[in-house]
Amino acid sequence: MTVQRKIKSANTKAELLQAAQDVLIEQGFSGLSTRRVADVVGAPMSQIQYHFGSKERMILTLFEDMNTRLLARQKDLFEDPNLTISQQWNKACDFLDEDINSGYVRILHELIAAGWSNPKIGAAVSKGLDAWTELLTKTAERAERELGLFAPFAPSEIASLVGVAFLGAESQILLGRQPESTVIRRALRRIGDMIMALETSKENG
Repeated sequence: MTVQRKIKSANTKAELLQAAQDVLIEQGFSGLSTRRVADVVGAPMSQIQYHFGSKERMILTLFEDMNTRLLARQKDLFEDPNLTISQQWNKACDFLDEDINSGYVRILHELIAAGWSNPKIGAAVSKGLDAWTELLTKTAERAERELGLFAPFAPSEIASLVGVAFLGAESQILLGRQPESTVIRRALRRIGDMIMALETSKENG
């Protein structure tokens, strides 16, 4: 009997997080409420209190879960020694569309905006973005070793610029700016072409 309650409890928590994700994607942060999430699942409000304690903790749990999974995916990509830097870049561009379609990008930008007035949400999002920047910095350091100096830019500066470029691209795509989002996607792909040209030049001496 105890085992059954634990299994049900675990399922309810996952269902609540999925419902919170769906509501955030559909209605944004302003439309998210614990009652709405509970109604989607068909669970009493007490379940949100039991599993998370508050709406804020539920949102942070959702973000941490999604960000951890996607960061692990990016680590697998950028730490793969069998891929060239241009191949990694192009795959990162593929991930941009995947993350928009999955709703992660919408949730990230909703929480970035919420973090401007909510210090706890702001700190959690900042911590998540710092982890992405750290990974990008390691990749930029590899690029500098293999392709040459970025003078006058340091690898950490390149990583920051790349991160901002993708965040900016995401915001424009979320706004549905056409043909601007098409131009942005094409520009990001062309950076991959430039990296590939540098790799080819290095190989040919």
